Amino acid sequence: MKIYLYSLAAGLLVGIVYSLLNVRSPAPPVIALVGLLGILVGEQIIPFAKTLIKKEPAAVSWMHQIKPHVFGHLPKGEKPSDTAADKA
Repeated sequence: MKIYLYSLAAGLLVGIVYSLLNVRSPAPPVIALVGLLGILVGEQIIPFAKTLIKKEPAAVSWMHQIKPHVFGHLPKGEKPSDTAADKA
């Protein structure tokens, strides 16, 4: 458990540095998934703090910047077409 906390802390630090340098985060290997989460969250700390300093509503920042970057574009379910059912 301790190694995951270290990985998360390191990821937060790297995410903050990436945000300050305006660099997007790379995809690390599987062992660093917790660190990747830290990077994604850490990248959003500086923009979110800027939003708070400007006295803008946090919900606007969340919806337009933080949510799309952290969660990406989620897939939308589609109904299978009739032609796909005919092929099976």
